[in-house]
Amino acid sequence: MLASPTSRAGLARPQSKLLPSLGILLVTGGVLLLLWFAWVWFNPGPAPYRYQLVEEGSPDKFPKLGLDAWPDLVIAQYDVYAEGIDKPLATTHVAREGQGAPVRLDWENHTSELLLTTDLKLSELTTLAAAIDKYTPRDALILGWWDTSRQLKLLSGRDTLFDGQFSEHLIVPTPWQERADALRKYEDKFWGDTASPEEKRRFERFADALTAEPKAGAAILRELAGEREAYIAIHVTDLYKLGVIRPGEFDLAYRNFPLEGNMHGLVDYLKRWMQENNYKNYTLQSLDDRMVRGYFLREDKNGQSLIAQMLPFTDSMPLDLTAVELVYQSGGYWVYRIPGGKEPAASSSGVAPDAAADEAAQAQAQDEAEGRQ
Repeated sequence: MLASPTSRAGLARPQSKLLPSLGILLVTGGVLLLLWFAWVWFNPGPAPYRYQLVEEGSPDKFPKLGLDAWPDLVIAQYDVYAEGIDKPLATTHVAREGQGAPVRLDWENHTSELLLTTDLKLSELTTLAAAIDKYTPRDALILGWWDTSRQLKLLSGRDTLFDGQFSEHLIVPTPWQERADALRKYEDKFWGDTASPEEKRRFERFADALTAEPKAGAAILRELAGEREAYIAIHVTDLYKLGVIRPGEFDLAYRNFPLEGNMHGLVDYLKRWMQENNYKNYTLQSLDDRMVRGYFLREDKNGQSLIAQMLPFTDSMPLDLTAVELVYQSGGYWVYRIPGGKEPAASSSGVAPDAAADEAAQAQAQDEAEGRQ
């Protein structure tokens, strides 16, 4: 006996109710899965380290730091601890003005591997900031790596092209790579002032300038600065930082060397190590009285980039560079005027910026000549 249309419809009703229910469950499950992924993305777990406050106060409380010229700053010392390790991995001093965001002033790494950033001597930074304040016009624009820019904006009072925190450009060691997202989130929260999308775009263009050959790189720097009188401050460690964010464009490495005996003996050892490992040239950073760090470039084309030509590598001559004009050098910092824009005005002290370069540049040239022997 054949079922009537009515009975067939009645038999189909339970299945027709079940399918929408399954669809609702699947959609709900999909939404929950997306929400879970979103939660994991925005809550990646704890960072593998923490900043622990040691002490805080006015510059008078930290006489060894040499910050007497900045009495209004609030200074704090932090030690950096990792999970399961009793001793600090690094020590840093932080400064802020009023209710402003904190700015890292120095970084002393206690391990053999670079963590977050490169070692930085505060004495070199304060010397640079004082020179910029003395020898550059008040309305000058300063270009530099994002962390150097934050420091100089605070200490020199000059406008800088970058003033945000770029946590995505920190140096993340291999053991911490799986928690890199948590690390960057922690850094953003700690320092505040996260860089805007437009600022990040400008910084990528800045990196383009540093990797380009000198004439093209200088043109990009002028493009970024507009018509303002502008200078670029570069540190020897910026090349390594650039290699971190542009790994396909720079083949470079670093190694620490103890300062034992005379300098010529160290230079001979450096050259042998460089040749044995097929590197083409190097430059040095003084870490302390007992240790120096060598930065090595492997490819000849890397040595022809603007940043390599601005730094004292064995095959570069910063004093002869014409794409940008050397105006000051101290420690690991090199400062160049970017051609174009307004004509350089006399500084507040009445001294042209170029006059500041003579003595320091001559001394550096002599040191480099000895290093190339």
